[in-house]
Amino acid sequence: MHSDLDRSVRRLLGTLAAGSVLLLALVLGFLVVEAAPVLDGGNATRFWSDDGWFPLEHRYGVMPMVWATLAATLGAMVLALPLGLAVAVYERFLAPPSVAMTLRIGVGLLAGIPSVVYGLWGLTVLVPLIAAWQPPGVSLLAATLVLALMILPTVALTSSSALAAVPLPWLQGAAALGMSRCGAVWRVVLPAARAGIAAGAVLAAARAAGETMAVLMVAGNVVQTPTNLFDPVRVLTANIALEMAYAMGDHRAALFASGLALALLVLGLTAAAQRIERRGSHAT
Repeated sequence: MHSDLDRSVRRLLGTLAAGSVLLLALVLGFLVVEAAPVLDGGNATRFWSDDGWFPLEHRYGVMPMVWATLAATLGAMVLALPLGLAVAVYERFLAPPSVAMTLRIGVGLLAGIPSVVYGLWGLTVLVPLIAAWQPPGVSLLAATLVLALMILPTVALTSSSALAAVPLPWLQGAAALGMSRCGAVWRVVLPAARAGIAAGAVLAAARAAGETMAVLMVAGNVVQTPTNLFDPVRVLTANIALEMAYAMGDHRAALFASGLALALLVLGLTAAAQRIERRGSHAT
């Protein structure tokens, strides 16, 4: 009886997993079909080589927004990765139990806040502060800071899980050899958890690259290649959200092509995270 139940559950879970893969394939296929008019022939080259996005002139150069997306994502990771890792180490190894519990709850709450709330905070608090320093305020810097705050809980939670997966005897062995708590964390735990930490960081980067509403509210939405942190920029997700409602013809196809490029970027980052984590588990 148990074997029959196991087979039924296995078939059900296998069907659900196959359905998820099929759904993803259908979404990607739909994007390819809709983007085909601007990806056929020489149009694909222009899509990547034109230096501006001017739908009225039938010019759909996406590279300024690609560079803006990559710059905001990289900047957010530079800020969020060390801070999130520090939070995870402190919560897991150094904080008193009551403080650690409070910290875990706080980080979990930060992870659950809707992105529009982060965007509203950035628009009403962060942008005026940046504008007082260097107008106009809405800029790559504002987008980077808001994204860093948004992905900080992801980095902290995934890093904490990676640290918790390190076998306790390793930490005990380091203590038996006379290493301090901080020394054991730095020399034993962090190297052992590096694959899980790296995988979590890549997943956080994927979330930052795919964020829409918060970045749309604080980045300025000017299509240009950023040359400094104070330039207003437009990222790929914001471009799709702003123009899809009225786009037609090649303009609409170009937006779908932007979505396809973004989807492939996020899928690549997710696959990289899984590969890093798998390699780390084999090494351990």
